[in-house]
Amino acid sequence: MNTFLDQHVLVLNRLWQAVNICSAKRALTLLFEGRAQVVFNSGDGAFQTFNFSQWHDFSQQEPHSESIHTISFKIRVPRVILLVIFDRMPKKEVKFTRHNIFERDKNTCQYCGGIFDRKDLNLDHVTPRDRGGPTTWENIVCSCIPCNTRKTNRTPLEAGMHLVRKPKRPKWRPFVQVNLGFQQHDSWKHFLDLAYWNVELGSDPEV
Repeated sequence: MNTFLDQHVLVLNRLWQAVNICSAKRALTLLFEGRAQVVFNSGDGAFQTFNFSQWHDFSQQEPHSESIHTISFKIRVPRVILLVIFDRMPKKEVKFTRHNIFERDKNTCQYCGGIFDRKDLNLDHVTPRDRGGPTTWENIVCSCIPCNTRKTNRTPLEAGMHLVRKPKRPKWRPFVQVNLGFQQHDSWKHFLDLAYWNVELGSDPEV
């Protein structure tokens, strides 16, 4: 029984976005307290939700090898749960790194709009540092070498250049920090996008 209680469950917020991984024991506690519902794929592409009582009844009707047995009843281990009172994404920020600036700007020079290999791009201070320009999301952009050479130590206005888009701090994207060597359950595939996993943003949000 302890093995089943320690198994991993995917946690979704009320917007059906993956926000965490918890143990089956924690998931069943949230379910019992009325703070979560089980999400179950009925096999036809539709997802059903169950509260604790409904999941208990379903467990009796549809026996499964991955069930937790008590003296009075048995209940299936849920694989995905939906929080009913948690509708926000965890407050995290994308790390301010060279890689993430290239990601934000999509390897595109923010002056001429050309797409380049990263080796052919520089990071440019829109307002030069010696003019008081800070090294921040709002003042750093990708620039190709010709545009960077043309701009030199001037502002875009002084150089007669225009930004493709105003640089800003990127919004944090939905992300679940999970060890990629960790085996995912098939029922998670619908809710997880591996593209979100290439940058480590911080520790797992608490549930």
